[in-house]
Amino acid sequence: MPLALEARNITKRFPGVLANDKVNFQLEKGEIHALLGENGAGKTTLMNILYGLYKADEGDILVNDQPIAMGDSTDAIQHGIGMVHQHFMLVPVMTVAENVMLGAEEATRRTAWLGPLSHLNISAVEERIRALSTRYGLTVDPSASVQMLPVGVQQRVEIIKVLYRDAHILILDEPTAVLTPQEAQDMFKIMRSLVDQGVSIIFITHKLKEVLAIADRITVMRAGRVVGSTTPAKTTESQLAAMMVGREVILEVEKGEAKPGAPVLKVEQLSVLDDRKTQAVRGVSFEVHTGEVLGIAGVQGNGQTELVEAITGLRKAESGHIHLGEDDQVNHSPRQIFEHGTAHVPEDRQKHGLVLTYSVRDNLALISYYHAPFSKSGIIEEEFIARNATKLIAEFDIRTPSPDTLVQTLSGGNQQKVIVARELNRPVKLLVAAQPTRGLDVGSIEFIHHRIIESRDAGCAVLLVSAELDEVLALSDRVAVMYKGEILDILPIQEATRERVGLLMAGVHEQR
Repeated sequence: MPLALEARNITKRFPGVLANDKVNFQLEKGEIHALLGENGAGKTTLMNILYGLYKADEGDILVNDQPIAMGDSTDAIQHGIGMVHQHFMLVPVMTVAENVMLGAEEATRRTAWLGPLSHLNISAVEERIRALSTRYGLTVDPSASVQMLPVGVQQRVEIIKVLYRDAHILILDEPTAVLTPQEAQDMFKIMRSLVDQGVSIIFITHKLKEVLAIADRITVMRAGRVVGSTTPAKTTESQLAAMMVGREVILEVEKGEAKPGAPVLKVEQLSVLDDRKTQAVRGVSFEVHTGEVLGIAGVQGNGQTELVEAITGLRKAESGHIHLGEDDQVNHSPRQIFEHGTAHVPEDRQKHGLVLTYSVRDNLALISYYHAPFSKSGIIEEEFIARNATKLIAEFDIRTPSPDTLVQTLSGGNQQKVIVARELNRPVKLLVAAQPTRGLDVGSIEFIHHRIIESRDAGCAVLLVSAELDEVLALSDRVAVMYKGEILDILPIQEATRERVGLLMAGVHEQR
């Protein structure tokens, strides 16, 4: 097959890191080529080089078999390379057409110039957007305000932005990360429509099921190098995971039947404001029992963050109650809540879970340092803290040169293990795990999942909040779905199908 794009012997160094080590990658015309790899594998660096955001130290880039000089993203666009980032780059208060025009004024001048930039012929731009929408199956109203569009439609706007610039090579970075299952299926249809129209796609994801469902070819990177290429017909999820990590990985969560007991956490009519003082959580009520995992599913940004912060004392509630046992803990401090037996694996591990400039040893003592045996008569017991760190590093397989290593130098997976080790190294009644595996490789995910189920089986009540629907369905015994700050329904896991939960995530409530 002729090549749309080729990277030859791409090498990129950062201080102390060899991010890409003689990487070779080929994108054939009219294919969807999935790029897999753990965090730090080098795939994002490679894509940034192909899109002109980084300059390679060594190697060549070819488009249509012709070497090109890649100075910046403008060069990439001129050679027909477009990139849709995981985090959308749209101006909410502008219309679709106005967002598409941003950064494409030169192209717009050639087709719709009526004078100064402020008097561009919007109707001509809208007409071209409609033509692109029809051609590629991207249903978008060009006059609609972006802030009023669902997330899945906003993503279509991002794709139209690059197609408007005549891109024929499309880099999609985690395109389904913020989509419901139904929206993800729509996205796959759009990708196939794009390929049928001559567009070639590089698909970056960590969701192995999606790779096998949509990709024509798969390339796996590890530690800055390409370790193999294959096709969906010749591989499995387990084989791909092993290629990514370098060892066999158990992808299925092994758990027995839950044995729920008395309620540990009771949330009643809880309302919480976000940072803009608008209501993010609207009258939410639910319970979590001993010996069960209650998973909260939903597209990120529907109030999950504010809910968890209110439960763990990081944000004040506007109204409502949060009972831990018989005590109402609403608007109590994090320390008071932790003293009642709550453990918290926070959504932002670096902001709320760790002191980055502290050692691994000291981070492992952060919750309990003021209690015996960590301290005595107000004096820190350094010897015990050191022994505690040595024990937890071994028990939780924390990969660190020493207990005295600064935690900021560890990988994301090992930083997360530090938090989990610290939080579960004491009697815990309630574990609040928010996005516990975000940004982690499949090996670390396997470890964290095992510890969550282990806590459940030991009688702990677990509140799991995750934007990864597969994770929620794999770990939960009951599933609550949040949409626009409300819980639309709570389903036993036997009734929580992907289709049903996906509809709830989109705000569609079927009456039972």
